[in-house]
Amino acid sequence: MTNLVIFHNPRCSKSRQTLSIIQERDLDLNVVEYLKNPPSKTEIKIILKKLGIRPIDLMRKGETLFKEKNLNDPNVTDEYLIDCMAENPILIERPIVIRGEKAIIGRPPERVMEIL
Repeated sequence: MTNLVIFHNPRCSKSRQTLSIIQERDLDLNVVEYLKNPPSKTEIKIILKKLGIRPIDLMRKGETLFKEKNLNDPNVTDEYLIDCMAENPILIERPIVIRGEKAIIGRPPERVMEIL
């Protein structure tokens, strides 16, 4: 059985719902509270590859910090966005569920079924 990893924020209802869906299936799971244990730049790049998306698509655009740093500016590089997520994990969309070489963002939480 492939181990599942969830990048989880216990204060987020969508993250809690996604975690609950996984736990109901009694699967081997590693829960990473990414605000306490943020992923490195290298880990973020690996996650992006597994998701098949660009850095801007992994960011929480409603966060005050996103707006303050003007991260929606088309001149901002992908590398800078990754730096910002590594330094400010609150900017990372949640929850992220990884299984092997695939990953999904659990929004809506039922999307996690695609990877289970």
